[in-house]
Amino acid sequence: MEWLILFMIGGFAYLLGSIPTAYLFGKAKKGIDIREHGSGNVGATNAFRVLGKLPGILVLAIDIIKGAVAVTLLPRLIKQVTPIDYSWLLATLGMLAIAGHIWTPFLQFKGGKGVATSLGVFLFLDPISTLIALGVWLVTLLLFRYVSISSMTAAITLPVAMASFLRPFPTVLVSSIACIIICYKHKSNLQKLLLGTEKKIGKTPLSLFPFP
Repeated sequence: MEWLILFMIGGFAYLLGSIPTAYLFGKAKKGIDIREHGSGNVGATNAFRVLGKLPGILVLAIDIIKGAVAVTLLPRLIKQVTPIDYSWLLATLGMLAIAGHIWTPFLQFKGGKGVATSLGVFLFLDPISTLIALGVWLVTLLLFRYVSISSMTAAITLPVAMASFLRPFPTVLVSSIACIIICYKHKSNLQKLLLGTEKKIGKTPLSLFPFP
């Protein structure tokens, strides 16, 4: 029974992460399939580009909340009955939410790149390391004005920071897996960078939102 409950909660974490926020907002606001516009990605950055500032902010917030709920509210439902170590439970539920966002069954297993949902997960698993990675993201964005470079740099920074602070192994492991996946999902951006066709944000910090 314990394993059945664990499996059900894990499935719910995956489905929670799978909610294709940007796609739903595209349909609701403009009646479009966001995958056919902008970069074609089902994520917050493309929502800013295609749908505008407010929808972009809402998409970003909801995608972050999906990850946060997976590692805060869901574990409480089975904390007393889980057959595995609690740190492994948190890491597993977080990874399932991230995987759901990246490979959503609602869009033929093609979703976003996992950055926002990862932020929601790791803000609660290790807020200090995540804030360091977020700071690296912001500095890199202001210096180079590429969201893709900033996201990959932050993703790499996170497991390094966690390992430096001697965080629990499951947390470091999941952040490392998320880092690899996020960097891999940005391979098309890397190709655009090499070709000089990757889009930059505006020239000032005030132009971070919306992404042009």
